[in-house]
Amino acid sequence: MSLQGISAKPSLLIVDDDPLITDTLNFVLSRDFEVFVADSRSQVKSLLTQLDTPPQLALVDLGLPPLPHKPDEGFHLISELLGYSPGIKILVLSGQNDETNARHARALGAIDFVGKPCEPAQIKSLLFNALLIQDVERSAETEAPAAENLIVGTSFNLDRLRQQITQYANAPFPVLIEGESGSGKELVAASLHKLSGRTKKPYLALNCAAISPTLVEPTLFGYCKGAFTGATSNRAGYFEDACDGTLFLDEIGELPLELQAKLLRVLENGEFQRVGETQSRFSNARVVTATNRDLRQEIKAGRFRADLYHRLSVFGIAVPPLRELGEDKVRLLEHFREFYAREARVKPFALDNRARQMWEDYHFPGNVRELRNIVIRLTTKCAGQNVTAEQLETELDTDTAFPSEIPLPNDGKALYDTARRHLQTLANFSLDQTMKQWEKSYVEAALNLTHGNLSQAAKILGINRTTLYSRMQTYTNEA
Repeated sequence: MSLQGISAKPSLLIVDDDPLITDTLNFVLSRDFEVFVADSRSQVKSLLTQLDTPPQLALVDLGLPPLPHKPDEGFHLISELLGYSPGIKILVLSGQNDETNARHARALGAIDFVGKPCEPAQIKSLLFNALLIQDVERSAETEAPAAENLIVGTSFNLDRLRQQITQYANAPFPVLIEGESGSGKELVAASLHKLSGRTKKPYLALNCAAISPTLVEPTLFGYCKGAFTGATSNRAGYFEDACDGTLFLDEIGELPLELQAKLLRVLENGEFQRVGETQSRFSNARVVTATNRDLRQEIKAGRFRADLYHRLSVFGIAVPPLRELGEDKVRLLEHFREFYAREARVKPFALDNRARQMWEDYHFPGNVRELRNIVIRLTTKCAGQNVTAEQLETELDTDTAFPSEIPLPNDGKALYDTARRHLQTLANFSLDQTMKQWEKSYVEAALNLTHGNLSQAAKILGINRTTLYSRMQTYTNEA
């Protein structure tokens, strides 16, 4: 029997290493929520593998073992929970409540931050508010507009993204979506399905990082009764359930190496077997995968199969980070501001001139997810008001170091300023090593953009094909 069973209550995960706090919160909140408790990241991972569906909400402390006096474990957990379930709403409750930690937690994707001690009634109110937001977002997904209108923005990068989605949607071949956390890879996958001829067929999504390695195979391929302890009946897997629809495998870089060969086999001929069964079955599901890892580096490290990578990346889509979308940061602000104000039945907030400039200059390390959460908080706290730069600054993670955009080669002054900053802040600087690393990074980026086509990559880089090949050989020899 699963841990969740049947419950009409919304599910809540509480993560704190202080049993007095978890016992108190469990007692107070269990009347309204189905509560699960963990005291560390490792215990959370173990707990999640036992649940049929992810918790709707999470209440997370930052100071967790083995580093209870630092916020690092809590920060990692926020990212892991959102990777496991992008729709989860995370509220941080922590004694490490300085403003820097609060900003960074929100940038990572937490919906809000509350310092300890905090009245249970306030916590309950914030959790119910998070549930309302979640319900609104789910309703919006159900009543979503045409797929080509799901991606908001008019920048060159987003126009190219929409063109790729339209171009690849109807093809039967796999698509590999690459991009940073929070950039919208799940939205791209859903758009590919919505624009395909498979819209009346199932669309199933599985996060490969969200389940125990021992459960990945039976989850993907199914199992027969008695195949392993706990297998009390026959059960179909995702490939079987997806049938002629679309199967989205998120965080594909987390797939255990021993299972990659089995996935490759399905991609090659559609054939698979349930665990504990000799009968071959077939799936015609279109496979879409996503990752925030550099799979080429994973291949070099021996953690990912090169043949699987080439099979998955027949079509490749790179989702741009928000910092590269220019004025689309403002368009997304307007889109989410109008949406959440309308749903909350309040007047939308506005940014004054200085706040708007701050918004345009901000680098959004948490990408669209961070932007949306900022809009939610401002809608709640500043409905109908003019938000000042001082008010906005408290919502932004301005303390996190972030590399400046690389100036264009013809912008000599900007290049000089960047070089000066680097020399002032970097210890043991080596011009030789820096130039080699920049060159190697540009070569790898060009190869990634052209899916390994040497001629096209050389053209992008403005060098001869033979020169490119020679430099690639140098990198291999140095490795």
